[in-house]
Amino acid sequence: MAVDHALVAGVGMTPFATPRRAAPYTEMAAEPARQALADADIAYADIQQVYAGYVYGDSTSGQRAAYEVGLTGVPVINVNNNCSTGSTALFLARQAVAGGAADCVLALGFEQMPAGAIAEAFGDRPSPLDPFLEVADRRHGASDAPIALRLFGGAARDYAETYGARAETFAKVAVKARTHAANNPNAVFRDPLSVEAVLASPMMFAPLLTRLQCCPPTCGAAAAVVVSEAFARRRGLSGAVRIRAQAMTTDRADSFAGDMTAAVGVGLTRRAAEAVYEASGVAPGDVRVVELHDCFTANEILSYEGLGLAAAGGAERMVEDGDNSYGGRHVVNPSGGLLAKGHPLGATGLAQCFELVQQLRGRAGARQVEAAKLALQHNLGLGGACVVTLYEAT
Repeated sequence: MAVDHALVAGVGMTPFATPRRAAPYTEMAAEPARQALADADIAYADIQQVYAGYVYGDSTSGQRAAYEVGLTGVPVINVNNNCSTGSTALFLARQAVAGGAADCVLALGFEQMPAGAIAEAFGDRPSPLDPFLEVADRRHGASDAPIALRLFGGAARDYAETYGARAETFAKVAVKARTHAANNPNAVFRDPLSVEAVLASPMMFAPLLTRLQCCPPTCGAAAAVVVSEAFARRRGLSGAVRIRAQAMTTDRADSFAGDMTAAVGVGLTRRAAEAVYEASGVAPGDVRVVELHDCFTANEILSYEGLGLAAAGGAERMVEDGDNSYGGRHVVNPSGGLLAKGHPLGATGLAQCFELVQQLRGRAGARQVEAAKLALQHNLGLGGACVVTLYEAT
């Protein structure tokens, strides 16, 4: 049983960049780690454990990155959970603190991604995504499209066939992402888009996913210092944000028994969100600001419903009514999300944490969501894992 709430005492992140513009991962990771330490007003010597998340890198890259910040001999644990890697590092840091194993932990996520679509590294052994691709083959036939497009493009098809969602609705999600990112200096893409431009961009997986509805390969890093309430009191730390509840889920049989929306994690999202709402006593309608995993516009649509922000089939109405942006019921991805901010796999979950902590502190500048007291984070990795986190201003 948890003996203490965990607090996020400090955060940091780099501006995200395309692979050809990115620095080596060692430089990228060190910068936000130092920012998070300075933000928390502590030294690296205070850190008792480090959870370092990345996907593209050799074993112990976490140590190599952490050693740029300090050589104190603390445990460094490498984390790889596909696209949910950063929030998995945060999940482990929160567990260590809430369970009393440590008082002050660094969660660090970074990614030096190659250009082009995500591909598997090892072709001489079974793929962890084979069961998901078998669902895709059953539903829509074999395809030469990249793996993520096959899965999320198939989910877009299945959702549209079930609920009649229009192509314009998916495109409006990409437009909203760019509108929000215009106020985020850390985002890769800040130029505005129109629905017409989104729909006219090259088709990546027919009939719904065009290029401008797919997140780009991105490099970057982010970090969070997680401390116990007792540590925060002893050190007189201010500006900390409480992790009120958090849950991680993995696949059940239903991921592979139905349509593609189940295969890409709607069930994982729903179960993690329900666990967070039950543990916290908070309802979806209580949350004003949300950072969710919009690797494709389709996944943002699916996640509205998985997180309980909209009823089944109600995502299109949520988009059309503007209830996913400023002036609506929820502001979703004020950072610009993965679609516009970028998606360096190991860093994404901690970049979401960075955004929400700043929102709850009232320090998000032009992106600030009015009266933000609670914030919800959703980070999904195929294969699979989903982490949902509820933050609360203190």
